[in-house]
Amino acid sequence: MDEDIRSIEELRKAQAAAQAQGQSITNYENWANILEEFQVANIESTGSYEGDMRLHEHIMSQIAQLVEETQAQKQETQIRPENNENDKIDNRTQNDREQVVKSNVVNATSSMIMADYMKYYHLLH
Repeated sequence: MDEDIRSIEELRKAQAAAQAQGQSITNYENWANILEEFQVANIESTGSYEGDMRLHEHIMSQIAQLVEETQAQKQETQIRPENNENDKIDNRTQNDREQVVKSNVVNATSSMIMADYMKYYHLLH
């Protein structure tokens, strides 16, 4: 019943149809939240709860890893004393590098998601 649902609107329609028959879509609330996050982030659904759940977990783990790396880098820069102007410039340069790393990770993630989307899109059409 929950196969090939690719948007929050399709999920709501499927839930309404299921409720009309006295049933309910398994994990409806969780799936609805995932689909809403995908919609905000412009990520294409896999069409199934299991696939969307795996994709969501993968993306969230990448974000958590990025946050950990950023915090570790921030702690490293805080350990160094900032006594003179050169240290302040070095710190700004490090912050710029961190932003470049964050941008690269986000671009790589969105590129991977887009590549998966195009692969599925071409398989379906």
